[in-house]
Amino acid sequence: MFDQLKNLGNMMAQAQKMQSRMTEAKEKIAELRVEGSAGGEMVRVEATGDMKILGVHIEETLLDAQDSEMLEELITAATNQAIQKAKEAAAEAMSEVAGGMDIPGLSDALGKMGLG
Repeated sequence: MFDQLKNLGNMMAQAQKMQSRMTEAKEKIAELRVEGSAGGEMVRVEATGDMKILGVHIEETLLDAQDSEMLEELITAATNQAIQKAKEAAAEAMSEVAGGMDIPGLSDALGKMGLG
């Protein structure tokens, strides 16, 4: 019985440590900056690791071209690339938090959040 209580205590300590590490990881992810680009970097989208778009930068020559369809496609492509990079960076940060801990279902959970 004491072994079971000891194991429960260890599990609780590990859970508290993991919660602290998760909070740190979320903060780190929010501070990450990634950039997606398209059209030879004529359109660049900057985002955070938690997938918030910070800015869209468009070369003036594209604006002068007055080709709205092409501009829309480039913005979409650059945004999608930035989001993908943010997901990859977040997944890497989360796996660092797990730090070799064998947490059942973690990979599945990250996958469902789009982070795996």
